[in-house]
Amino acid sequence: MPALPRIPPAVLRLVQISMTIGIFVVLWHVADGETAVGRLANATPGWLVAAFAALTLQTVLSALRWRLTAGQFGIVLNRRTAVREYYLSQIVNQTLPGGFLGDAGRAVRARAQAGLMASGQAVVFERLAGQIAIFVLLTLAFVATLVMPGGLDWPRWLLPGVTLLVLGGLSLPPGLWLVARVLPGRAGRGLKQLGQGFMLSVAAPAVRWRQLGLSLATALCNVAAFSFCAAAIGAELPLVASLALVPLILFAMIIPISVSGWGLREGAAAALFPITGAAASEGLAASIAFGLVFLVAVLPGAVFLTLASPVRPMKS
Repeated sequence: MPALPRIPPAVLRLVQISMTIGIFVVLWHVADGETAVGRLANATPGWLVAAFAALTLQTVLSALRWRLTAGQFGIVLNRRTAVREYYLSQIVNQTLPGGFLGDAGRAVRARAQAGLMASGQAVVFERLAGQIAIFVLLTLAFVATLVMPGGLDWPRWLLPGVTLLVLGGLSLPPGLWLVARVLPGRAGRGLKQLGQGFMLSVAAPAVRWRQLGLSLATALCNVAAFSFCAAAIGAELPLVASLALVPLILFAMIIPISVSGWGLREGAAAALFPITGAAASEGLAASIAFGLVFLVAVLPGAVFLTLASPVRPMKS
């Protein structure tokens, strides 16, 4: 069977940039872009500063989570190096198409101590721990909105999709475990090794509670930052709405068809904000504010771009 032709990276980047621009053009018309820009222009600075602080704390806590994860693979980082490297990866992720190039660079620069396989797994599992924490917040908030009086009134077009997302996420770990047990050959062994690496670095008794605390804290920082940005443009979200809807908005960024999730995040926010009684333009404005504050919050990474060097073992 002939191999499929490889799509050049430049073409993929062009598609992502085109998708981002196209989505914003559509949102400008369907989500009242002019009103959204007006809200951004009159945003409350204090709330934006609070969002900046939450995103800065999120970056530092994520760096500590990476340090903890890497340590399980024999990669010794001090706090300053971990924070520096994380800021560097964040600025690359936010400014270049793809959204993961900074993480790849972090893995490459940390490979000297234990090899590229170990440093790559440390980066992947650290990011995965953060996504799991956001999923946990979403699941708990979703269940709470269904059983508590006064919860969100989920629309019919959305409720089945969120239910499937939650059930699918809950069934994924046992499903992967079962597949790893029955899958023969190299694929089965590879999946088992990945599972063992995850258990070692994230779920081992020596680190599991610190991993849980750091991951939940970073997830809450992201939710808080988005909620602060919503408040800044005049659309304060109830707590339960923030915990249930913001993770859905952030999950939209994972789909790798735009530049660092831009456009997809704004589309999700414009679609979901009306559930809380807010306007689509408010969701659009809040999401753009979140993206801009995030860019400002990771600007220290631009300084580290000129100082990037391989990670060396260092004492705390």
